[in-house]
Amino acid sequence: MSEELPCQLYLISPLETGGDFPNQLRAALSVAPVAAFQFRVKGLDQHQAADLAAPLQEICAEFETAFIVNDDVALAKRLKADGVHLGQGDMPITEARAILGNDIQIGVTCHDSRHLAMEAGEAGADYVAFGAFYPTQTKNVSHVADIEVLKKWSLIMEVPCVAIGGINPDNAGPLVDAGADFIAVSGAVWNDPKGPDNAVKRFAKLFAQ
Repeated sequence: MSEELPCQLYLISPLETGGDFPNQLRAALSVAPVAAFQFRVKGLDQHQAADLAAPLQEICAEFETAFIVNDDVALAKRLKADGVHLGQGDMPITEARAILGNDIQIGVTCHDSRHLAMEAGEAGADYVAFGAFYPTQTKNVSHVADIEVLKKWSLIMEVPCVAIGGINPDNAGPLVDAGADFIAVSGAVWNDPKGPDNAVKRFAKLFAQ
């Protein structure tokens, strides 16, 4: 991603993606461009996960939003996903790349560490994710990132960076200004009382400033 491009939205699914969720996803993607959608479910076998993923992947393709699988390299390969996101305890990047090939995006959680991010970049990561920047209810947080990590990374490194953790339209501005290429959001969109499309519109307005 070049520096001229504005910050973009990276949506992360709630843990429950059945029921009415496909309609919520369609509503979110239909109002403004969304760079990526991460499919993040826990405790399901691969067949169950693939069944849930299928309609969501179709919606993402319709809106030209990259479909990213969280953690599971085998599922990403099965779905022919656009990308996979790896945590520090997941499969090494080089191994994932050997399985998935060069055309798939690989992102890596790097917490609050530029050192981990540099290692990920050297190993071939397409993006690195820093966080959590704010308190979040979406997952247990053991690392709190300082905004300076975004500023320093964006100044010296070309690998795009994602800011994650408790971000909403009201507190995202400083992270955008600090150089985040993507803002990753879950609860602030899916739990918006006016609907996910409202939250996406608010982010889009912020990114356009």
